[in-house]
Amino acid sequence: DLIIDLFLYQKQYLNAIQTTCPWILRYLSTAVVTNKTLRRNVMKDLIKVIQEESYTFRDPITSFIEDLYVNFDFDGAQSKLRDCENVLINDFFLVACLEDFMENSRMMIFETFCRIHECITISMLADKLSMSTDDAEKWIVNLIRNAKLDAKIDSKQGTVVMGVETNSPYQQLVEKTKMLSIRSQELKSSIEKKKKSLNWAAPDF
Repeated sequence: DLIIDLFLYQKQYLNAIQTTCPWILRYLSTAVVTNKTLRRNVMKDLIKVIQEESYTFRDPITSFIEDLYVNFDFDGAQSKLRDCENVLINDFFLVACLEDFMENSRMMIFETFCRIHECITISMLADKLSMSTDDAEKWIVNLIRNAKLDAKIDSKQGTVVMGVETNSPYQQLVEKTKMLSIRSQELKSSIEKKKKSLNWAAPDF
């Protein structure tokens, strides 16, 4: 949580990423992917930064997020996920996150796929998961529960029917509070800069 707040919502640190060390985006992206609590609320802000910095920095982890949430290229995202595994294995600071990252990334792929398609056949998902239809149905039930998706399984038709998802009042309040905090930080920084400028310009007596 601290890494996400520090590098994504503290303007001075975000500026440092954008101007001098864009490679920190790899670690910020990993922190977001592995954080089940904050991921949904902060993903839009992370995507914005990734897109802004894509001309200076791009690696499998940031590309995976871009393919999944911007291009909706599920085949590309799955391909990038295999590259992400190699990146994490060879990164001393991220290798400990490998299992959580892979598990959460696969969950993100299927969550996004389910939100785009109103009706999904269980047999199609079973084929993608290399599972039997019965095992896939059980897996999908757990997926719906864990991801809190508005969905129902029609066992007779062999399909998963998705509902329309809306943000709860609590989620809306959290997002508005987060934006207020960011604006307050920016206003504080602006005031401090003006004070320093006035102190520097004031004549000595």
